[in-house]
Amino acid sequence: MTENPVLIACSHGTSNATGDAEVRGLRAAVSTLRPGLKVLEAYVDVQEPELPGVVDGLPDSGPAVIVPLLLSVGYHVQVDIARAAATRPGTIAAAPLGPDPLLVGVLHERLTEAGLKDDDVVILAAAGSSREEASQAVEETARQLAVLIGRPVRCAYGSAAEPKVPDAVATAQAEGAPRVVVASYLLAHGWFHDQLFKAGADVVTEPLLPSESLAALVLKRFDEAVETMPGA
Repeated sequence: MTENPVLIACSHGTSNATGDAEVRGLRAAVSTLRPGLKVLEAYVDVQEPELPGVVDGLPDSGPAVIVPLLLSVGYHVQVDIARAAATRPGTIAAAPLGPDPLLVGVLHERLTEAGLKDDDVVILAAAGSSREEASQAVEETARQLAVLIGRPVRCAYGSAAEPKVPDAVATAQAEGAPRVVVASYLLAHGWFHDQLFKAGADVVTEPLLPSESLAALVLKRFDEAVETMPGA
C-alpha cells in the first residue's frame, strides 16, 4: 500500500458535554499513540460532522478506514457506516470495538472501583439493538466478564432488546440479591448512562471512558481492517 490510510473515528454522538469530551479524548489518545496517523472525527447521529460528509470530503484517492467507536454491531454499523464506506473507493469499515477481552478488563476495573462484593448480583447493561448479532455480542462480553469475577453475569438493555435494565434489577431483587450492581457497558456518559440510575440498582458503575486501553483497541481494529486492504 503506497499511502497511509486515514482513520475516521466514528461515534454515535451525544448532547452530553461530559460524554462528548470523553470521546474527543479517546480520539486524541489514538493520535498520541500513533503520531503521524491522520484521525478524523465523524458521527452517525446528534453531532456534526456527519459521517457521509466526512467521507465525501476526503480526496478522490487514497485509503481510509472507518472505525466505529461503538461496542457492538447494530444498525449504525451494518447500515449507516457500511453505506458511507460504500460511497467511496478505497474506503472500508472496521469491526466495532466489542466484543473484546480488553473491554472486559475495563469492565472489571470499573466493578472493582465501585467496590464489588462477593455476593453482589451483576447485570451488564448495554444500550440495546433490535439486531440479534448485537445481543449476542453483549452476551459474549458477559460470559467473559463472568470468568473474571467468578460468578454469572446477567445482560439487560436500555432499549430495543429484552430484558430492560429496570426489569432485570427487579428480578434480581425479587430473588433475594443482597445488592444489585449494574455494570455500565456504555462507552461514555450520556442519556443511556443517566437512565441506569433510575433502574433501582444499589450500584451503577462508571462507563468505559476514560480509559487508556480503549485507544489501543481503536488502533487494533484499524490495523485489522488495513490488513484486508489490497496491497497490504
